[in-house]
Amino acid sequence: MRPFVSPRLREALLEGVRSAGEEVLAVYRRPFEVETKADESPLTEADLAAHRALTALLAGLTPEVPVLSEESAEVPYATRRAWHRYWLVDPLDGTKEFVRRNGEFTLNLALVEEGVPVFGIVHAPVPGILWYGQLGQGAVRLDAAGCWSIRVRPLPDPDLRPWRVVGSRVHGVEAFEGFCARLPRHERVSLGSSLKLCRVAEGGADLYPRLAPTCEWDTAAAQAVVTAAGGQVLEARTLRPLRCNRGESLLNPSFVVCGQRDPRWERALADSLAACDPPEA
Repeated sequence: MRPFVSPRLREALLEGVRSAGEEVLAVYRRPFEVETKADESPLTEADLAAHRALTALLAGLTPEVPVLSEESAEVPYATRRAWHRYWLVDPLDGTKEFVRRNGEFTLNLALVEEGVPVFGIVHAPVPGILWYGQLGQGAVRLDAAGCWSIRVRPLPDPDLRPWRVVGSRVHGVEAFEGFCARLPRHERVSLGSSLKLCRVAEGGADLYPRLAPTCEWDTAAAQAVVTAAGGQVLEARTLRPLRCNRGESLLNPSFVVCGQRDPRWERALADSLAACDPPEA
């Protein structure tokens, strides 16, 4: 069966995401106000501008496919459960990074089929980098230097070269530290937004444990890139592939992104999760 995202559709999507990124940059480069949503997360006019641009793009290119965006009205699971294929959008992932003006934010667009992210675009406007991946067809990085096929790297022998572990600066720091304390020799890299998953996808990191809350729109696009590049995004407790649209809640469980599985980090993950569990009554 031919993939839904044809080369022609892919190019239109890439162009549209870049255009939305330009709108975000226009806000980023001038003063802007920050609102606070009900869940205490920040919201800027850049989030809303990207939401409008990306949802309009998808409505024009694939009007028959429903769209779920972080900034759209809530769609009840009774409706979503009938979606065999839909677009999942995070118009601006890393709004806190956007507000801090450190450039580590992205626009994320994913196609989900039967709960599996099968195509994804992640665009980082400040460095001008765009990653995309399609299940079974590989992953690509586009930047000022050109177009590059990307692949996760083999997990090195930590006695010869330390593992590279990427994590958030602000979310789940204590759990992340507990995981890292149980690993063989490694070095740590801090990044914002879905850039962490893309770093694993392109072979710049080996592991990204996320032991703090995220939503499905935060991860789906980059998950598609990771899996297309030969890596995995696994639920932390079961080590089964992370899936979307499983119930009323759009929260992800804790997960780990890896280029390659290994008993050493799997044991470290299990032990760190057990240490975080509340004691039995």
